[in-house]
Amino acid sequence: MEKKFSGKIWKLPDDVDTDTIIAGRHGVILDKKEMGSHCLETLRPEFASQVQPGDIIVAGKNFGCGSSREMAAEAINVHGVYCIIAKSFARIFFRNAINNGMLLIENAEISEHCEEGDILTVEVNQSVTVNGKSFSIPKVSNNLFEIIQDGGLIPNIIKRMEKAEAEGR
Repeated sequence: MEKKFSGKIWKLPDDVDTDTIIAGRHGVILDKKEMGSHCLETLRPEFASQVQPGDIIVAGKNFGCGSSREMAAEAINVHGVYCIIAKSFARIFFRNAINNGMLLIENAEISEHCEEGDILTVEVNQSVTVNGKSFSIPKVSNNLFEIIQDGGLIPNIIKRMEKAEAEGR
């Protein structure tokens, strides 16, 4: 993930729970692409067939609430959506998304200043710009951004283990 990127917005409401992101009956599908084909199907049936890699979700408050289903983050991530901006996130979803290599940004204002289909630009640890307005965003710690850049926690651990092995540690 680059430090600066842009994407088309998919706008979602408050309180999108993990059951809405991926229903429990689909969360058991082992093939991630097949599971992802059911992502948001009750809320946005067109999402899985129309979302493009690099698109960005902008949501209201409490995104990812409900059960601690890790598959919810996977169902979004499989489509190449690597950034979600919301007024707030459920904590367990926040961590599951980071573990899947996704950048999550909390900001209370952005969703009020954009519409579905707008282009949004993120400058990590700086700002988000949409429709000519720029918004400050929280900083992402270096260790979390490294996990995101590596594509998730498992790829990050593998990378660090390989580096340590190469250095004879």
